[in-house]
Amino acid sequence: MTVLALVLSLVLLLITTLHVYWGIGGIWPGTDAKSCAHAVVGFRGVDEMPSPVASFAVAACLALATLWPLALEGVFATPFPKEGLAATALLIGLVFLGRGITGFTPWWRRLTPEQPFARLDQRLYSPLCLSIGLGFAFLAISEFPA
Repeated sequence: MTVLALVLSLVLLLITTLHVYWGIGGIWPGTDAKSCAHAVVGFRGVDEMPSPVASFAVAACLALATLWPLALEGVFATPFPKEGLAATALLIGLVFLGRGITGFTPWWRRLTPEQPFARLDQRLYSPLCLSIGLGFAFLAISEFPA
C-alpha cells in the first residue's frame, strides 16, 4: 500500500506543480496563453488561461490531496485518526472518479470542445482522474476493518 500512496502523491505533486506553473504565467503545453488554454481548459471559446488565483486555488487543493495518501499510510505523523483520514481519502477518490467519468459524457464534450483539450481529455486527463480516484478509493477501503 505504501508504494500506491507514494505513486499517488508523486502524480498529484506533478499536477500541483503544473497548476503553480500556470498560475505564474506558464504557457506549456501551448505556445501562448490562448493555445495553452485550448490544451488544458478546453471550454468553448476559451482564449486565455484562468486567473492566477484560480490556478493557485486548484494547486492548494491538489497539494492537500498530495499529502493524504502519505498520511493515511503513516509516512508522517498526523493528529487525525486513521478512520477520518480513510473517510476523507474516499471522498477525495470520489471527486476524482466523478471528474474522470464526467470527461466521457456527451454533456462535457459539448461544454469543452476546444482542441487539443477534447482529445487530451479523453486520452489522458479523464483516464488519469479515474486512476487517481481508484487509487484513493483502494487506499481508503483497505483501511476499513473487514
